[in-house]
Amino acid sequence: MKRTFRFYKTAEEKWYVDLPEWTKSTEELEMVDGADTMLDKISGYTTECYLQMSNEPLEGADKIKLVKDKTEDIKGGGDYIMETYKGEPMDHKLWLCAVTIDVFGDLPKIIYVDYPNSQN
Repeated sequence: MKRTFRFYKTAEEKWYVDLPEWTKSTEELEMVDGADTMLDKISGYTTECYLQMSNEPLEGADKIKLVKDKTEDIKGGGDYIMETYKGEPMDHKLWLCAVTIDVFGDLPKIIYVDYPNSQN
């Protein structure tokens, strides 16, 4: 699955993924625990960015690697690490909630990330 996602930051300084098909609580789409600070950097500290994400390899893409599967924990989702950003070392830890499973069909061991609107 390859898809481009829009992420946006509210006036309350909270990041969300824009999933028009989502029918549950919007709060479940909030990006927290490191995903928010990752989006700050990727967005250039603005209020919006787009990421092309895939559970299959994308040429030249960065990788977000699963460190710990938490699907059986009360928190759910998984702990990940983004080792690089545009090829440069980053080693940024983040948690992705169970919505990841709804989007990808499972908790991917690697999520490939590219930046469709960036100037490389």
